Amino acid sequence: IENHGGPILNYGDRFSVEMQLYAAAGYIVFYPNARGSTSYGEEFGNLLYNNYPGDDYHDVMDGVDHCIAKGIAHEDQLFVTGGSAGGIMTAWIIGKNNRFEAAVVAKPVMNWISKTLVADNYFGYANSRYPGQPWENFEGYWKFSPLSLVGNIETPTMVMVGMNDLRTPPSEAKQLYHALKLRKKETVFVEIPGASHGIANKPSNLITKIAHTLAWFDKYRKIENK
Repeated sequence: IENHGGPILNYGDRFSVEMQLYAAAGYIVFYPNARGSTSYGEEFGNLLYNNYPGDDYHDVMDGVDHCIAKGIAHEDQLFVTGGSAGGIMTAWIIGKNNRFEAAVVAKPVMNWISKTLVADNYFGYANSRYPGQPWENFEGYWKFSPLSLVGNIETPTMVMVGMNDLRTPPSEAKQLYHALKLRKKETVFVEIPGASHGIANKPSNLITKIAHTLAWFDKYRKIENK
């Protein structure tokens, strides 16, 4: 699975270097537009306000089950990744189930309380994404924080972030990595020096991101590359 960012962005009929290279490495790439994505109308795009992550998780997993039922994917050969909101979804997925062989969580938000108070767009969350300020609605912000599920994670997880990221700061990614280390789970942390939130905007960083992702997935792949 390749989960998109936003979460109000979308995948469409356009070229993606990442998708092509994953496919060239022998992976079937499922890139869903779960509820909350744009291009399906205003109502669909607004379904995640005050409920994120929420039923978008079920949309993604229903898509996975459909791919398995169609014979496109193998249930014992599942991998998941995504960046930004896609990183949030990836962390949420592996906190909800252990169906995946490995995960790469890129530039995630792990804790909405800390994210809201340290990110460059701190002013955009209260009363729009979640009701009230974090100190007024601690339980509400925590409920939707992937960090709240970290005690469930068994999936080998690579965590990746640009060290100049102001939107989802490295401190967010480190919360996941440190929590997994404390739990003695299989994990690695990839720092991309000089990279902002748009890791893939610089060709060398794009290559680094894809190479690390494929190396991590290949490590846990049960069949040899063709």
